[in-house]
Amino acid sequence: MFQKLSNQQKGSLLAFIGVFLITPDSLLIRLSNIETWGMLFYRGAIPFVVVLIGLLFFYKKNFLKAILGIGTPGIFYIASFALCNITFLISIQNTNVANTLVMIALAPMLSAILGALFLKEAPDKNTWVAILVTFAACVYIFHDSLKLGNIYGDLLGFATAFGLACNATLARYAKDRDLVPSAVIGKLCVAIFAFFFVENFELLGKDLIYVPLMCIMCVAIPFVLVTIAPRFITGAEVNLFFLLETILGPIWVWMVIKEQPSPETIFGGIIIIITIAIHSFLAIKKTQLKSTYRTK
Repeated sequence: MFQKLSNQQKGSLLAFIGVFLITPDSLLIRLSNIETWGMLFYRGAIPFVVVLIGLLFFYKKNFLKAILGIGTPGIFYIASFALCNITFLISIQNTNVANTLVMIALAPMLSAILGALFLKEAPDKNTWVAILVTFAACVYIFHDSLKLGNIYGDLLGFATAFGLACNATLARYAKDRDLVPSAVIGKLCVAIFAFFFVENFELLGKDLIYVPLMCIMCVAIPFVLVTIAPRFITGAEVNLFFLLETILGPIWVWMVIKEQPSPETIFGGIIIIITIAIHSFLAIKKTQLKSTYRTK
């Protein structure tokens, strides 16, 4: 059945399922009682093992070649990817889930800035407008968090977005290389780093369900699906699906544990989501028009 779908349908389906599976991640982090470093260890170790098995099956005899082929960009990607995983979890634990996810939604705009600085890919007028609007909304949310004492978590959320933007820029810079193994090694690095700070590896009670479920369903499987999706649709289209996490993530948390974001976060978040959605939609249309023009 999947083979009968068009490339657009395949990519959209993979991206939608992948991102939808990510949306309960923040809720499961909130519901888990395991301490921070233990959580980081399992969020690194379990996805590493699951995805590694998949890569061994996919690459087969070329697995070692794929690992060695990441080069210098791949090494930077490992560092950035590992840091993202750490800052994300600590951010979630130090501010409202909505604040963290809204900060992460800034990643595409940060990617545009990094692309202009390091890849000499000057953003168009629409992108600059989107950057200014989203950053204004971000400052508005930061100001509110400063009053509430959540600024530390928000800053780490912004750091996570910056790390994701670095990953996207590195992937574009090294587009002739396969950086998927870098992300897997990044997960291993998270597990190794956290290992030295874990006080207790034991999972008790509901954590026996929440932690493995989170690591496999919300981390490992989405990672594979979202990595495959860009083979069928553009990166801008994949980014558009990630807005689902920004919208649904806080909703799951509010429905289950009644964590309600501040009015400022809701207002600023709506502005950021709408701005990025419009920008991504226009970028997709522009790409489609160029493609149509070339085929004529």
